[in-house]
Amino acid sequence: MDSKYIKDILNNVAKGVCSVSEAAEMLKTLPYDDMGFAKLDSHRNMRTGASEVVFGQGKTPEQVALIMEKMAKTHTNLLCTRATPEMFNAVKERVTSAKYDPVARLITIVRIPPEKTEKTVAVVSAGTSDMPVAEEAAATAEFYGSPVIRIYDAGVAGIHRLFDKLDVIRSAGVVIAVAGMEGALASVVGGLVDIPVIAVPTSVGYGSGLGGISALLAMLNSCSPGVAVMNIDNGFGAGYMAALINRS
Repeated sequence: MDSKYIKDILNNVAKGVCSVSEAAEMLKTLPYDDMGFAKLDSHRNMRTGASEVVFGQGKTPEQVALIMEKMAKTHTNLLCTRATPEMFNAVKERVTSAKYDPVARLITIVRIPPEKTEKTVAVVSAGTSDMPVAEEAAATAEFYGSPVIRIYDAGVAGIHRLFDKLDVIRSAGVVIAVAGMEGALASVVGGLVDIPVIAVPTSVGYGSGLGGISALLAMLNSCSPGVAVMNIDNGFGAGYMAALINRS
């Protein structure tokens, strides 16, 4: 539910197209819609400019499908993160316009393409193994209207691969640096650009990587100014923040 939805209802009441009681029925789900197993934040879009996002992990395919179907009735565009193929199949049966990105693990429903920002987001990943998180970030930024430049497998073990793309990276409005292992990529990028760097540690790495904790701590301890750090594997958070920066 967004401001346009509310205005349309009020205009219809003013024109006599619908009655006050009918309008009240349409608005009764404010401020949330209680489905029993989930409470949908119906007017988050009005408060923040972006509708509620469904976090698929831990939910059943049926729960995800019911939530997406319910939200699709009052929302133009929808996003579900950490979605499985089974979740997508269940959603597709109820909302035929749904699409699935198996790498980013995102289900999207886009009825009206978002207004694109002039600035781009450069998503730089250290290794190919980091691609699921990098793609979650990239696809999320695109969902919210920011064009994305993808530069993958450009980690510090072969730093010439990064230097080769510096002009492209510097042309962006914000950089998302995605890395596991020792997480050095974010500090290196932060020391080479004059734009915000959003660092995303991934759980990629051997035993002492501790499931991404080593990369997280390395990024938090970065000596490069202008580097902000997301949680481990939180590509969605990085993509959303990058789009928000580009819109500001």
